[in-house]
Amino acid sequence: MQKTELPLEDDLVFVKPDPTKKALRIGVVGAGRIGQVHATNITFRLKKAHLVGVSSGSRELAERCSLDHGCQPYTDYDEMLANPELDAVCICSASNQHTSQIIKAAEAGKHIFCEKPIDLNLEEVDRALMAVRKAGVKLQVGFNRRFDENYARVRRGVATGEIGKPHMLHITSRDPSPPPLEYVKSSGGIWLDCSIHDFDMARFLIADEVEEVYTLGQNNLNPDFEQYGDVDTSLVTMKFKGGCLASVDNSRQAVYGYDQRCEVFGEGGSISINNNYPNSAVISTSKQIKRDLPMHFFMDRYSASFITEMNDFCECVLEDKPIPCTGLDGRAPVVIALAAKKSYELGRPVKLSEVDRPLPAELQGWDGQ
Repeated sequence: MQKTELPLEDDLVFVKPDPTKKALRIGVVGAGRIGQVHATNITFRLKKAHLVGVSSGSRELAERCSLDHGCQPYTDYDEMLANPELDAVCICSASNQHTSQIIKAAEAGKHIFCEKPIDLNLEEVDRALMAVRKAGVKLQVGFNRRFDENYARVRRGVATGEIGKPHMLHITSRDPSPPPLEYVKSSGGIWLDCSIHDFDMARFLIADEVEEVYTLGQNNLNPDFEQYGDVDTSLVTMKFKGGCLASVDNSRQAVYGYDQRCEVFGEGGSISINNNYPNSAVISTSKQIKRDLPMHFFMDRYSASFITEMNDFCECVLEDKPIPCTGLDGRAPVVIALAAKKSYELGRPVKLSEVDRPLPAELQGWDGQ
């Protein structure tokens, strides 16, 4: 993973492909917020990628996004898959569409980058993974925080033994404002929508599997969340098979901005990261010492990680390298999230074995590559 420098938005120019080097020809599926992010990065920031088209159920969104990025608009996903100039798809649609779109792409022989989660249902996740394995294509799941330089440094500190065997992990992840109620209705809840990033990060940092979770939840912001079985404030404690204990605290609203902090405490020390700020200025007076608020949301805080993860995906396909975040990596946090939700509903600790389902025979012995 290399450091990514971001040009200012006003300075964006189309990346000129190097005719002596192969570029991965990608079609983006879904022209909403994250789809537009990936389309912009592919078009303006990645030399190893070329944007072939944008597909959306909304003609207006498809045409607007394709016009901004100089590619072909599609309102029919199957039509885009039939394009012989297409090598891979970047799936950024609604979560309940991911499985069918993964299966169709795999059957068409296209490599797949899919935003999290693969699906909210484990049976559907496994159907998608079986199609990927059968087709022999690559699948990378979009857990972008793995590609953030700060988290990557924490992972390196744990992996190289700088802090010894990890004993405890604390992750704080709080959004600046709650989503609309309409979004909550179909999001799968805070654990499958928000915490799932942190569950993946916990596995990534500790390099071990979670065995048991216990969840506390509360609606402090909007009591209407309760009608959908959701909460706006959550604390999940986890026990890893190797003995490490972890806590993940989430809130849908931190009034001071996007709160992203982490600490791993081990037998030989600790390693931690703090929030990112738009500048390093500190104002000191006789009355106070202060600084500006943290970066406001994930588009600011993790902008470079979205570029790095897509660049790594392109390299893995073009050079036939191992995928850094496989479909099985995408499956594991779904299991944790389902266990966290069940723990909240039952008011007791839940072992992951209570919600997991045996891997189908077609996936046995597969490492996701």
